[in-house]
Amino acid sequence: MKIRIADTQDELRRCFPVMVQLRPHLSESEFIFRALRQAAQHGYIVAYVEDEGSVRAVVGFRVTECLSTGRFLYVDDLVADEAHRSRGFGETLF
Repeated sequence: MKIRIADTQDELRRCFPVMVQLRPHLSESEFIFRALRQAAQHGYIVAYVEDEGSVRAVVGFRVTECLSTGRFLYVDDLVADEAHRSRGFGETLF
């Protein structure tokens, strides 16, 4: 089991079949466009767990800061492939 950062269009494309299970309103092209735009503008990061050559879980997050609490990690999206849930992939990402 490997955790990787998806920072290219090809890596984001590999993550899409899992992410769309959580965000069914997004097309693949819209997901890639928005993820890359949010990365550039807001520090959004997509990470994924790969097992046996396939993406099993995906997380979208950002590290941000506010006056009241200081720095914190905000999880926007966290989803495990429904065919592989309850195997610890989401927990590994979290």
